[in-house]
Amino acid sequence: MSGNTVTRPLSASCTPSRAARELDLKRSEFDLAVHLGRIRTMPDEGGGGRRVARAEIERLRSDPGFPEALRASVLAVGTSEGAAVMGVPSARFTRLARLGLVVPVRFYLNRYRAVVWLYLADELKQFATDGTNAFLLTGRTPEVLRSQLDAGVDLRSRNWRGRHLGFLHRQADGPWQRAGVLAGFLDPLQVAAVVEDPYERSHLNRFRPRPPAQGTPGTPAAHLVEKIMTADDPDEIDWLRYDLERTLAEARAEQPAPRPAWKPAPTPPAGPPDRPADTDRPEDTDRPEDTDRPDRPTRGLLTWLRRRNG
Repeated sequence: MSGNTVTRPLSASCTPSRAARELDLKRSEFDLAVHLGRIRTMPDEGGGGRRVARAEIERLRSDPGFPEALRASVLAVGTSEGAAVMGVPSARFTRLARLGLVVPVRFYLNRYRAVVWLYLADELKQFATDGTNAFLLTGRTPEVLRSQLDAGVDLRSRNWRGRHLGFLHRQADGPWQRAGVLAGFLDPLQVAAVVEDPYERSHLNRFRPRPPAQGTPGTPAAHLVEKIMTADDPDEIDWLRYDLERTLAEARAEQPAPRPAWKPAPTPPAGPPDRPADTDRPEDTDRPEDTDRPDRPTRGLLTWLRRRNG
């Protein structure tokens, strides 16, 4: 009977969930690996989202140290763990992050709706072992950096946006998709100032990225995530607007935004034909007296009454 068994060939690609299981990764680890370019994905020809080629899974599984090396490359840590990795106090680590010297790779909101930034452990190790950064890890913070901190500088959100924008750009398949990515980091009023055509804005909105899932839309948590997602520095806004204009010009040249098909104005329904003028009909002044109406006395009766009374 074994000779009659039909073996179905393996699919050339699989879903992200299946790929994560085959690579011994948690789904959050898999998503971050894709974000960082550690795992290459491809669009689903059926429009069902991204997929992972079987050859890509085999490539990763054949790497030395799999799966531990792959997991270590996507290990994300918070402030306390990050400070321990770099061998500095948590307060100093936070200052370095606010100055943009270490860049977050992810964030989430805790139960108090406080933002928890996560950093790649590998990047923190590289920063700490680079001799040119030694003066930042010990001793007094340089005056120019302290003045920035005193002025309230905090580049964590902006640096995360820049990193996330790069990831979404790599996933985009064309200029309209790239323009939609850029629009996703701008306030709607800024987008409307750049994209005045309502049909183009409607088409562009199809490709705007969703903020990272953080609660139900419309909740305070969702508003906070939207705020983190939206550019707020003037120079950052200017750069995004310029890039949006340039990318939008490429998109228009490649394929204009769809518009409703033109339809001629409907013809009003035909009414009853105009009644021709009755030229033979006498005017009211020429009408004969209606002698048949009982409430109107005849001319002869009136004459007889006047004579009798006279």
